[in-house]
Amino acid sequence: MNQSALLRPDWTPATVVLMVLGFMVFWPLGLAMLAYILFGDRFKEFKRNANEAADGMFSKCRPGKYRGRSPSSTGNVAFDDWRKAELERMETERRRLDEMREEFDSYSRELRRAKDQEEFDRFMRERNAVKRTDGDVPGSAFSTN
Repeated sequence: MNQSALLRPDWTPATVVLMVLGFMVFWPLGLAMLAYILFGDRFKEFKRNANEAADGMFSKCRPGKYRGRSPSSTGNVAFDDWRKAELERMETERRRLDEMREEFDSYSRELRRAKDQEEFDRFMRERNAVKRTDGDVPGSAFSTN
């Protein structure tokens, strides 16, 4: 850290002035500046410790094969075999459902494309019909009179 910084967690003239101004304007600002002066050098360590604690708490929420459950043995072989078979069955079913969703998505995209093509073709037919009728109007620059 740059120790020549104007706002370092120490009793420098700038930090003292900011603390006094903070108390004069809105007392929580002055209190926050006082906390920074006293404990600012410990904030990085505090943040690191808080992040490590949060990582430990939420590590069980991370997605994985068993969705947070431990694959360890319960001691009952029959139950462990049944659990393993059920988990494999559910994983197979999940893959099948994912494949069905992808097929439906592609079907929906194709329907939207076909509908868009039909609307575009109708627009072009109507546009061309309007141009043909405009060409037959007497006094038109393109009339055959």
